[in-house]
Amino acid sequence: MRKVSVEELADRIAEGSRGHIARAITLVESLKPEHREQAHQLLQLIAPRTGRAFRVGISGVPGAGKSTFVDAMGVKLIDERNHKVAVLAVDPSSSKTGGSILGDRTRMSELASRDNAFIRPSPSAGHLGGVARATRESMLVLEAAGYDVVLVETVGVGQSEVAVHGMVDTFLMLQVARTGDQLQGIKRGILELADVIAITKADGDNEQAARVAARELAIAMKLITSDNSKRRAPVLTCSSYTGAGLDELWDTVEKHRRELEEAGTLEARRLEQQKDWLWNMVRDELYESLRTSPEVRSVAADVEARLAVEQLSALEGSQEILRAFADAVDTLPWGRKA
Repeated sequence: MRKVSVEELADRIAEGSRGHIARAITLVESLKPEHREQAHQLLQLIAPRTGRAFRVGISGVPGAGKSTFVDAMGVKLIDERNHKVAVLAVDPSSSKTGGSILGDRTRMSELASRDNAFIRPSPSAGHLGGVARATRESMLVLEAAGYDVVLVETVGVGQSEVAVHGMVDTFLMLQVARTGDQLQGIKRGILELADVIAITKADGDNEQAARVAARELAIAMKLITSDNSKRRAPVLTCSSYTGAGLDELWDTVEKHRRELEEAGTLEARRLEQQKDWLWNMVRDELYESLRTSPEVRSVAADVEARLAVEQLSALEGSQEILRAFADAVDTLPWGRKA
């Protein structure tokens, strides 16, 4: 494949070239130092074209049918509402090998067949909450390519909901009825994050159970937020199979976005997310430099050997590693003095 300059890559992304969009996302996902530098250059070039999309996070309990929902909703947004839809589907990775199944595209076959859709399975690579480090940067690439709706589907476990909430405008949580206790597995913190809640699979014999579950969740939201002046996440029902309720649900999602814009809090929300992103990147760069520094690795190997025979404590060992890192800072690219 012909090597493409960063400048050409940025130009082709603006033209909507799917192949170049894919190459750009591969670039921002890479952990190689030379690729990270190119990715930073690319993000600077495309920055003027970013920030215009509607960013929606989608999470939910296992079995709620997240991918099936995204498939059905994405098709509706393209076919009936004339949107260009991009999906970042974060897939859990093995902490040992880094491998992942990346099967979301097979569960979104209808959406994948649309010209105005772009689906990118993204391995979480062991990062906190199951959300890939490059998810934010991939989102910017897709916005620069003209996708006006970006859906971020999470693995729905651990702290992934918190991480995704920190990068989207509206956070949609999916729940399913008939799972025993209707509130089982839903923690207060997750409910507090949700901007909109949907009970899925509301069709056939399950339709009535879904409506009951929606009423119970609506009551739960009142208990969590007793202050009537504060917004409570509305609870709706929908079916990805029949399409029932999908229009009403998306109207509710869009209403939340309008409320943020009218209140002047959308910009503030994104600025706060930028600050969080800033410190996440600082932490990631520090960790990567700490992990790869030859000086630190040498000291760490000695510390681990002595720790194994109980010659020092973990606290003492951590201090030795940090001192070695401090000594090595001037040898790092960002640590060199002018």
